[in-house]
Amino acid sequence: MSSEVVELLQALIRNRCVNDGSVESGHEHRSVATLTEFLGVEGEVFEPAPGRQSLIYRIEGSDPDAPSLALVPHTDVVPVDPSGWSRDPFAAEVVDGIVYGRGALDMLNVTAAMAAAAKPYLNGEITPRGDLVLAAVADEEAGGRHGAAALVEQRWDLVGADYLLTEVAYPALAAGGGEPMIPVSIGEKGAFWSALRSSGTPGHGSTPYRADNALEKMATAVHGIFETPSPVAIIEEWESFVTVLDLPQELKADLTDPDRVDEAIETLAVEDPLFARYAHALTHMTVSPNMLDAGMKANVIADRARADVDIRTLPGMDRHFVDSHLQKAMGAARDQVEIEPFMDMEATISPMGNPLWEAIADGVEDLEGHRNLLPTLMTVGTDARFWRARGTVGYGVGLYDDRMGFSEMLALFHGHDERVSATAVERTAQLYERVLHHFHGS
Repeated sequence: MSSEVVELLQALIRNRCVNDGSVESGHEHRSVATLTEFLGVEGEVFEPAPGRQSLIYRIEGSDPDAPSLALVPHTDVVPVDPSGWSRDPFAAEVVDGIVYGRGALDMLNVTAAMAAAAKPYLNGEITPRGDLVLAAVADEEAGGRHGAAALVEQRWDLVGADYLLTEVAYPALAAGGGEPMIPVSIGEKGAFWSALRSSGTPGHGSTPYRADNALEKMATAVHGIFETPSPVAIIEEWESFVTVLDLPQELKADLTDPDRVDEAIETLAVEDPLFARYAHALTHMTVSPNMLDAGMKANVIADRARADVDIRTLPGMDRHFVDSHLQKAMGAARDQVEIEPFMDMEATISPMGNPLWEAIADGVEDLEGHRNLLPTLMTVGTDARFWRARGTVGYGVGLYDDRMGFSEMLALFHGHDERVSATAVERTAQLYERVLHHFHGS
């Protein structure tokens, strides 16, 4: 199975299922065909828009009272700028045991591993005790409108489950004393994406004195957002996470103190700026203006402007909290700029101490010789939120080798030279095999 799962990952990368947010992008039908061929069994295809296909299998368990489990990877990837890469991002080259390509970490490695682990259940070699779902979904990278969101809303009969495995699979972290800890994603921050809009009066750009320029208003608003400190919140999951880290006790205390956490993050950034960025995200509401568009021509006073802002919230922060912060941050421009929400999803967290948690611990013990699981909150959004909203317990987990650390992995998400070791893909597939074995008692 080892070469088989890596070859599947390479094929998925080469399919170029690039999702730029438009309905016409994605082309996930390519990977539906690849997965169907790999699995050797026809599944149900869900296609809410042309080419935006998801592939779903539901295998009935032998015990109707046993809990059900869904494996939910996605097949789309984010756009890429090839000029920043040392290798072709869609060639899926394997160099010194490392697979390079867009989606290698997010999350085609997990997609391939889940398909490999589920294959013997889908072709009848093994019968699960409870229902088993494999749903390789479209459109995760643009919010799931043409994938998981539509599936959960329209076909819960097909994809509904008590428990869920999806992303993110993180490399191990060292606890105090150097003991390895396997991160398990138990929840994620909320996403409150917002468009800021301003309007003005067009005129000739050669006479800008006292002009009603929409871009000036927007520039003032965005500058204020960049300059205003983000709200801090220390949540229970962060405190538990920090407790086990291999860090000085004083630094741990500072990282869980809302009055000292910013200074502690600056200390972290000296030696590990990537982990410091992660720590900041899990202790703050983050506000990142990432797109700006204004006007119609260089010599015409801008009559309109738009800025798109990525806002990620911690538990307890809702739309009212978000808008209040934006209004304050925009300062003098607050009355001239309209806030237009285009994604509102609150943070979601799943509990521990249940059959899936124990199955993961059993699987890790089988392969690693310990049961050290570290509950971890994600800074990113995943499809798990749609299932959690229905009461499903959802996690993300995987196994890596020592060629990639936690911080390096964070840098590669949506970044240049995205890559994963072939060994990590194989080990993650082995972990899912063991988790399925323990969960279903097979």
